[in-house]
Parts: sequence; C-alpha cells; structure tokens
Amino acid sequence: MDNVKITICYFDYNYFNVNLISLLCTNKTLRLMIPAKGYAAPKAAIPLEPFKFERREAGPHDVQVEILYCGVCHSDIHQARDEWGGAMFPMVPGHEIVGKVVKVGDHVTKFKVGDIAGVGVFVDSCRHCPSCLAGEEQYCDESPTFTYSTYDKDGNVTYGGYSNQIVVDENYTLHVSEKLPLAGVAPLLCAGITTWSPIQHWKMGKGHKVGVVGLGGLGHMAVKFAVSKGAEVTVLSTSPNKKADAEKLGAHHFLVTREKEQMNAAERSLDFIINTVSAQHQYNDYLPLLKISGTMVLVGIPPEEPSLGAVNLISKRRSIAGSMIGGIKETQEMLDYCAEHNIVSEVEVIPMNYINEAFERVIKGDVRYRFVIDMATL
Repeated sequence: MDNVKITICYFDYNYFNVNLISLLCTNKTLRLMIPAKGYAAPKAAIPLEPFKFERREAGPHDVQVEILYCGVCHSDIHQARDEWGGAMFPMVPGHEIVGKVVKVGDHVTKFKVGDIAGVGVFVDSCRHCPSCLAGEEQYCDESPTFTYSTYDKDGNVTYGGYSNQIVVDENYTLHVSEKLPLAGVAPLLCAGITTWSPIQHWKMGKGHKVGVVGLGGLGHMAVKFAVSKGAEVTVLSTSPNKKADAEKLGAHHFLVTREKEQMNAAERSLDFIINTVSAQHQYNDYLPLLKISGTMVLVGIPPEEPSLGAVNLISKRRSIAGSMIGGIKETQEMLDYCAEHNIVSEVEVIPMNYINEAFERVIKGDVRYRFVIDMATL
C-alpha cells in the first residue's frame, strides 16, 4: 500500500454524481470534485444536450472561473463530430472562454476573486520542453493539455467552456480588460490569437500588402489586426456579397476568387496571404498572387489535404507556412493590444439551447462572424 494515495472525493447528496474512493491510482491523487453543468455531445455527430459532470476543486495554484461567455469555434464542430479522429465522449466543447474569478488557490498570486479572466485552447503543457520554456506552449513537444477532449495530468478527461464554470492553473489563465464588451472578447481566445500570432511572427504591418482568404470567424480578425498594424489589406472571397463587410472592417481591396480576370490582375501583388479557410480548396489558386519571396500562412485546416504544385513555389521563391494559436505570453499581449486599440470580434450572442442550430449555421457560413454563448442562459 506504500504507493497508494487516497483522497476523499466531494459528496453532494443533492447532486448525487459521486466519484467513490479509488485505491488503484498509483502515482495519481484523486482530487476533491465540485458539481458542474453544461452541454455535451454524447457521441460523435449526436446533437448536444444538457450534461451534468464534475470538475476538480481549485487547488493551491488554480483559479475557479464562473463562465460568462463562450465562443463557438468551427473546431468545436469538427471535434463533436469526430472529424479529426480521437475525440472523447461525452464531450463538452468550447475554448473561447471569458468569465469571472470566483475562487483562487492559496498560492495564487496573479488573480483575485472578482477579476475577469480568459481561458483559451489549452490549459496546461509539459512546462519543460524547449517550446514551453520559450513561452510557446502551443507547440509543446509532449502536446498541450487542450481545454477539452484530452487527458489532464491527473488522467481525467478535460471539459470545455459550454459550461457554467472551469478550474485552471493560474499560469494558463489570462487577464481580460473590463473596458471591452466581454461577449466580443471571447472569440479572441482562439480566432483572435490564431490570426494575431502569424501577423506578429512574420512582422506584417506598414509597407506590406496582406491578403486574407476567407471572411469568417478567423478571417475577419485577420483583417482587423492587419489593418491596425498598418498593412494594406485585400480580402479574397468566393462571396461577392461580403465586399461591404470587408470594407467596413477596414479592408482596402476585395477580390472575388471565382472571377478569373480579378485574380489574374492581382498576380504578384501580395507580400503575405493569411489563409483562414477550413473548407476544401486549392492552395495553387492563391500562390500566383504572391510576390517574389512571398509567404502564404495556413491557419485553417481543410478536411482533406489539398494538392500543391511545385512550380508556383519554385518560380518565385514563394513559401507556404503554417501557424496555430499563440502561447500564454503572446495571447496576453494580444488581449492587452485589443484593450488599447478597442478591437473585439463581431459576434452574434445566442442562448445555450440554440447551440445545435448554431452548429448548422456555422457550417453554412451563416454567421457574422462568431457565435458566442451567453452562459447565463444555461
């Protein structure tokens, strides 16, 4: 029995969903648990429904956040339908989380009760690999602990932000300014940082011509950030009816990608392209728009691998690169920048029980430009 650790679990006679004491947890400690509620996908491609579950009680280094708003990301749909494989069910999606701190652990120094906090795509990482030590936890060699549909360090499945509360280590929790409308802040935790990170990494800004493929949840944030940095921005879209929105967001030019004459006229005109599209499409259609040594950065993940011809790359020394979310430090810098420059996502706030209809509308592209769940409706 020397290797066995025993922790008495939380017992609530009203909740009555109790983890009993386990004696078979070598090198693991069962934590005290608290009741939570949300919406979950019971199985792949099954509509989300109300779900009661448990979260760990806030430990010495944790903050407990009452969730106020949670954005609806297209990746939530991919995961809930197990389109990428490896999904864990029942699944509580959601990784664009803004809420109020209601409890802090004894050793927490960065947050206090009443603070507004954010939680993004991951809630932990290995903390010792080169990426983590460099503040780029999103590229953790051992993989980050994602906010939902993964295992945490105690071996428990993580549940996301389509719920009333979440408990996260303070080092993976973000400060959110109260200057901005919180519903508009929530999508910054994924859509925002996903587009901010490549703009920062490639130093896109004044003097650059930047194309943005797709004007959805990611694309509209790419336009806002690139414009705010002083770049000349062109939106590339299959939908002519998005031109007015693109101009309202600050874009300087608009190209209908189905119009061959427009595309031909724009050849070799862009320094960078931020490709946000997650639907099936061909990268070769956009590469001719890049100047010599231009770069197209992929942030969307199509369901199938697109084909790619070498000629468009070799002939003008063009590059294709990939980028994902940022680390904690970079995400905090983005949030601070947004507070300073009054930048938020364009959102449609919905009640929790509308989530299945929202999923269908996201797939159809029928949202301008991000659904955000008001968790007071849960």
